[in-house]
Amino acid sequence: MNTELDHLVFVADSLEQGARWCESVLGVAPGPGGRHATMGTHNRLLRIDSPGFPRAYLEILAVDPQAPPPGRPRWFGMGDPRLMSSVRQAPRLVQAVQRSDNVEMLRWGLIHLGLDPGEPLALSRDTPSGPLRWRLLVRADGALAADGALPPLIQWQGEHPADAMPASPLQLQAVEMAGLDTRVRQLLRPRGVRWVDNPDAPALRVTLQTPHGPVTLSSAPPGE
Repeated sequence: MNTELDHLVFVADSLEQGARWCESVLGVAPGPGGRHATMGTHNRLLRIDSPGFPRAYLEILAVDPQAPPPGRPRWFGMGDPRLMSSVRQAPRLVQAVQRSDNVEMLRWGLIHLGLDPGEPLALSRDTPSGPLRWRLLVRADGALAADGALPPLIQWQGEHPADAMPASPLQLQAVEMAGLDTRVRQLLRPRGVRWVDNPDAPALRVTLQTPHGPVTLSSAPPGE
């Protein structure tokens, strides 16, 4: 397998809203996270790993009101007024970040296939257990590549954040992706992902086992 699911990204209007949503919909309060000075955002995190998706976690991401403007478009489509307007109603699932030990090789493969996966940014943040360091492909315009169908690629350098997270009652059971052609699928080969060829399907759909039972969420805008 070339890649495996690292984490699900949910964009929220605020971390407070995201935490309330997480407790109401998934039955679990998210754990602490940190700040991303490069992007002017902050997050809260929650483990959702399972045998099919080891080290997977959930990230609730919001604009940090205490941070100065980042001087560049924020990541994960957070510069899109439509997305940020929709998350005022409820947090939205936007991406399933895939990890790899060779992000640069995959990046050039995607460029060769005519896609713009973004540039590899070297990022870091401090945690109580030590600094986290990673490289993530981020487009210069901050937009979701291929309208959200192309997952961002991450390469951790050292400790993985899930290793320091307490276990939770959530387990990621299934991941469906749509909107990518066969050549991209063969290049990325994400572990455990089921591909959907229906053109009307959302780019991403996931099912989590929760204290409330199975919960399915998708990247489709509200009302679709």
